[in-house]
Amino acid sequence: MIFRQGRYSGFIKPFFYLMDLAIINLSISLFPLNFRNQVLFSAYLTTIWVLISLKNSYYEVQRHTKITLLATLVIRQFFFFFIALYAFIGFFKEFNMSRLALAKFCFFVFIVIFTIKLIIYILLKKYRERMSGNFRNVVVIGKNKKTDQLINIFNQRVDFGYRFKKQFDTKLPNFNINECFQFVLKDDVDEIYCSVSELKNKEMLDIIEFADNNLKEVKFLPDNKFIFTKKLKYEYYDYLPIISLRDIPLNNTVNAFVKRSFDVLFSLCMIVFLLSWLTPILAIIIRLESKGPVFFKQKRNGLDNQEFECYKFRSMAVNDLAHQKQATKNDFRVTKVGRFLRKTSLDELPQFFNVFLGEMSVVGPRPHMVSHTNMYAVRINKYMVRHLVKPGITGLAQVRGFRGEVETDADIINRVKFDIFYIEN
Repeated sequence: MIFRQGRYSGFIKPFFYLMDLAIINLSISLFPLNFRNQVLFSAYLTTIWVLISLKNSYYEVQRHTKITLLATLVIRQFFFFFIALYAFIGFFKEFNMSRLALAKFCFFVFIVIFTIKLIIYILLKKYRERMSGNFRNVVVIGKNKKTDQLINIFNQRVDFGYRFKKQFDTKLPNFNINECFQFVLKDDVDEIYCSVSELKNKEMLDIIEFADNNLKEVKFLPDNKFIFTKKLKYEYYDYLPIISLRDIPLNNTVNAFVKRSFDVLFSLCMIVFLLSWLTPILAIIIRLESKGPVFFKQKRNGLDNQEFECYKFRSMAVNDLAHQKQATKNDFRVTKVGRFLRKTSLDELPQFFNVFLGEMSVVGPRPHMVSHTNMYAVRINKYMVRHLVKPGITGLAQVRGFRGEVETDADIINRVKFDIFYIEN
């Protein structure tokens, strides 16, 4: 199986957030605003900017977003920001503040932010157009007027950053959906675009399952009878409506920032206030019972199926099967100390270092060893969807009782169901 590789476009939104907030706060000192408490004023501006941007979807600018929509977002953002800015005077009784200076401040910030946003927007498009950077490989399933229009958009709007690879005509007598899947895997395709009107229900389900199991994005060109439900996300490429089936909350910049902030603070507290004194004690106990390292490192699969070193306190005697065979009930490899560590989950505590380093989250689907991931990816439907978010020290599946040894396929199927529910909600 070929799995989705990591992308760096996810850093663009956080960059814009930090850049805009830095411009706003640094510009305060350029104008004689005459406020009493700069910390309060700065905190107020930061808070209202974030809240307005959330309501306004200000940072939801995609590669296919038109420049007119970009300008509309900026103007709407600053309209509400301007109102909230003057509301500060009444809220905090800052009646000595200069209204004129406040207006100049707002206008200056608007010009600077809009100019920089526009420049970066244009540079990204030029980067995709001239250097073929930040692109995504796509295929189209179906052949009709709408699919031909979409392919023209892919080929003509190079600045969108889509590289059209192949079109599959479902009307041909030798059409086989499995050949599409083989091509997608062989040519490292990122996104699959399907015409709803030309696919049977069974074929649509097969495509969705294939995309989930191989971490590919699937989108649909609707026909006139297609119903837009709340579970579907639709967007426009020029004038064509495109439907996405899964909208992951953690793809939202603010949600991801809040979750990452919690992960950093919580893991740091655990490392400083618990692991700093508990680790030496457990290290001595572990070494007294059996020879070997205190920590056990194991390759596991994380976000976008990328491998990382997962840390644990060693709970087994050193053995050659540690990276292939999962611990079972009454496993002879588990030491007496290790049995206690596993029962109390103390062996998992070093994973707070993984959380702090950004490889894991406090809450998320539990990561599995690489050999098990390769095995379950083939046997368990939608198993790979778990890798759309960072793995966690604990997760919804564990809270619902699905933890420890996987004895039957039903155990891992139920884990996957809870993991997917967590990811989508």
